Amino acid sequence: MLNLLLYVFATIATIATFFIVTLPLSVEVQLFLGLFVLVAMQFTKVMPGTLGRVTFLTLGGVLVGRYVYWRVTQTVPPIENFYDFVPGVLLLVAELFCILMFFLSALIVSDRYERPRKVQNSVADAPTVDVFIPSYNEDPGLVACTIAAAKNMDYPKDKFRVFLLDDGATLQKLNSTDQKAALAAYERSQEFKRICEDLGATYLARERNEHAKAGNLNYGLSRSEGDLVVVFDADHAPSREFLRETVAYFKDPELFLVQTPHFFLNPDPIERNLRTYNIMPSENDMFYGMIQKGLDKWDATFFCGSGAVLRRAALNEVGGFSGVSITEDCETALELHSRGWKSAYVDRPMIAGLQPDTLASFIGQRSRWCRGMLQILMLKNPMFKPGLSFMQRVAYMSSAMFWLFPFPRLVFLLAPLMFILFNMKIYIASPQEFLAYTMTYILAVVTIQSGLYGKLRWPWISELYEYIQSIYLFPAIFSVLMNPRAPKFNVTTKGETLEEEQLSVIAWPYIIVFAVMLLTTGVLAWRLQNDTGQTALLGVVGIWHVFNLIIAGAALGAILERKEVRTAPRIRVHRKATLRLRDETIPVNLVESNTNGLLLQLERAPAWGNVLGDNGHLTFHPRQSLDRSTDATPEPDAALAETGINIRVASQRAGSKGILIGAAYLDTVATRAIVSSDVMFADLTIPRALHNRKLTGSSVVAGMMRLTRWALYYGIRVPVLGLMTALRSGLKRKPAPVEQDLPESVLAPAE
Repeated sequence: MLNLLLYVFATIATIATFFIVTLPLSVEVQLFLGLFVLVAMQFTKVMPGTLGRVTFLTLGGVLVGRYVYWRVTQTVPPIENFYDFVPGVLLLVAELFCILMFFLSALIVSDRYERPRKVQNSVADAPTVDVFIPSYNEDPGLVACTIAAAKNMDYPKDKFRVFLLDDGATLQKLNSTDQKAALAAYERSQEFKRICEDLGATYLARERNEHAKAGNLNYGLSRSEGDLVVVFDADHAPSREFLRETVAYFKDPELFLVQTPHFFLNPDPIERNLRTYNIMPSENDMFYGMIQKGLDKWDATFFCGSGAVLRRAALNEVGGFSGVSITEDCETALELHSRGWKSAYVDRPMIAGLQPDTLASFIGQRSRWCRGMLQILMLKNPMFKPGLSFMQRVAYMSSAMFWLFPFPRLVFLLAPLMFILFNMKIYIASPQEFLAYTMTYILAVVTIQSGLYGKLRWPWISELYEYIQSIYLFPAIFSVLMNPRAPKFNVTTKGETLEEEQLSVIAWPYIIVFAVMLLTTGVLAWRLQNDTGQTALLGVVGIWHVFNLIIAGAALGAILERKEVRTAPRIRVHRKATLRLRDETIPVNLVESNTNGLLLQLERAPAWGNVLGDNGHLTFHPRQSLDRSTDATPEPDAALAETGINIRVASQRAGSKGILIGAAYLDTVATRAIVSSDVMFADLTIPRALHNRKLTGSSVVAGMMRLTRWALYYGIRVPVLGLMTALRSGLKRKPAPVEQDLPESVLAPAE
C-alpha cells in the first residue's frame, strides 16, 4: 500500500511540475529550472530506499517530459519544407522511442525485489528432478564436464536424474544421404553414449531435428517423469549448491519457474578485444543484477534458456516448451504467465558458462535473440495477450521492444551527417535552446542511468554495444518484419581459437562507416571556416557528430580480434592435493584450472629437480556437502574417497612461492570431466568474488576519456591494418591441439 501511495504521489508531482516547466518562460529561466532540478537529483540520488529512488526518478522524469514537450512543439521542421520534414519526423520518432523505452525500464527497476534465500535441507520432502542438458555440436569434453558437474550436485542421489539430449546424432542425421555427415553423427553418438555410461547419465537422441531446442527439450519431457525440470546449456556447468538453493521455492504451488543469473568464465569478444574483462562490469551484469530483480517484483521474470528450474505440471499445461519463435525460453514463460503461473528470480550465480569467442559468433547470437524476441512481439503480442497483469504486459513489451534499438541508433548516427553534408535542417533549435533543453535532458538521463546502474554499467558502454550490434541487427529486424515465421534456430559456436591477431571477418562495414564519418568531420571543419552564417548551429551539430565518431572509433577496437589459443578458459582455484611423481609423493596446491589441465604449485622441490615431461598421478579429496547456512568456501571432506587422475608435466617454471608446473590430463574424457567439474565448478566462491570486484562505478568524464582514447588508438591502427591486409583470406580458426594448448592455458599469469 505504501509503495502504491508513493507511485500515486510521484505521478501527481510529475504532472504538476511538468505544467510549471512548460509555461512560456524565457530560455534563461528554463535553463535555471533545468539546472535546479539536476542539482536536486544529485541530493535524492543518494537517498536510501524506495522513497529516495522514486523521488529521484520523478525529478528526472520532469526534465525528460519538459524536453519531449519542447521537442514536439518547437523543433520539428515545417511540413511545407518536405525535404527537411520527413527526416526530422524520423529523428523525432527515434527519440520518442528511446524515451519510451527509458521510462519503461525505469518503471520496471524502480522497486526491485530482493528475494529471501531459501534452502532445501530436508531430504524427505525433496521433489524429484530431471536435469536436461541439450546438445547439438559442442565438444565432447565440454559436454562431459557439464554432465559431471550436474551429477555432482548436492542433492539426494535417488531424487534426480541427468539426461543428455543429443540433437547432433538424431536418427535423421544418422541416416543422412551425406555419408560423411552420417559417419560423424554415428561417431558422436557412440562417444556420448560412452561418456553418459561412465558418468551415470541417461543418453537420449530423438528421431528428427524438429522445433530446434524446444523440440529437443520436449522429447526429454516425454522420456522422463520428475516433478521439476532443470535446463543447463551444454556449456553451462552448475555448482554443487544449485538444486539446494532453488527447489525450496517450489513449495509455492503456483510457482512454475526459478531462474538464476548466467555467470561466464570467459569475456565476450568486445571485452576481450578492448581488454576490459578484468576491470569493467560485464554487459549482462545490468540485466541479471538489476533488471531481473525489477521483473521479479512484478512477477515477470522469464526463462532465460539455462540455469533454470521449471515445474513439469506447468509445462504439461501448455504442451511443453513453446517453439513458435526461436527464443523458446521467453515464449514459454509468456505462455505460463498468461495462465496465472508465477516465477521467481534467485540472484545467486550458480552456473559457470561460456560466451562466444569471436565477434561474428557474438553478433550471430544477438541476431537470434533479436529475431526471436521480435517474433514474440509480432506473433504473440504481450500487450493483447489474455491473462497477463498490466505490469507483466509492460515488462514483456519492454523486453521485446528493446531489440528495436538498431533503428534509433542508426538514425542518431545519420542525423548530424544530413545537416553537415546536405544542410538538411531536421532539428530546429538555437544554441541557447539546445543548452537549456537538450543538454539538461541528456544530463538528466545520464544521471538516472548512473543512479540506477552505476556499478553495473559504465557510462557510454551501452551506446558502444548497441552501435556494434546495430550494423548487423538492422537487416535481421527487416527479415522478421517481412516474414515473422522465417527465422531458424542457429547454435552459437563456442571454444573457437585464433592463431594470430586479425581483423574480424565482419570488420569492413565498421571501417567504412568510420571512414565516412571521418570525411564528414573534414566537411564540418571546412563549413565552420566558410559558412559563418551557421557557425553556432554547426557547432551544436558538430558536438553530436564528434560523439558519434568517438563511438565508431572505439568500436574499431572490438573488431580487432585478439590472439586466442586456449580452447577452454582458466579459473583460479584453491585446493590442496598430492602429486605422485616417480616414487615420490609431493604436497601441491591447485592454483588454476581448465578442462584440459591444472596449474600446480609444489610445496617442496622434487629430489631430482627437473620434472618436465614426467607422468604422475594427482589425488585430492572432493568437496563436501556445502555449508548451507553461510557463504564460506567449503573444505574438502577427508572422509570421502579420494579422486585421482593421471597427468603429464607439460611445463615447469619458478614462481614467487615455489615451483609451478602445468599438468595436462591424460585419462579418459569421463575421468577428466569428473576432476574438472569438482575442481572448477563444485564451488564458485572464488570466481564470484573476482567478478564482484569488477562491480564498481565510473564517472561520466572518465567514461568519455576512455572512449576517446580507444577511438584515437584504434581509429588509426585498424583502418591501416585493414588496408594492408585486406582481411587476407579471412580468419583461420581451428581447435588448438591439447599438447600445444595446455602450457599456455594453465601457465599464463592469473588475471
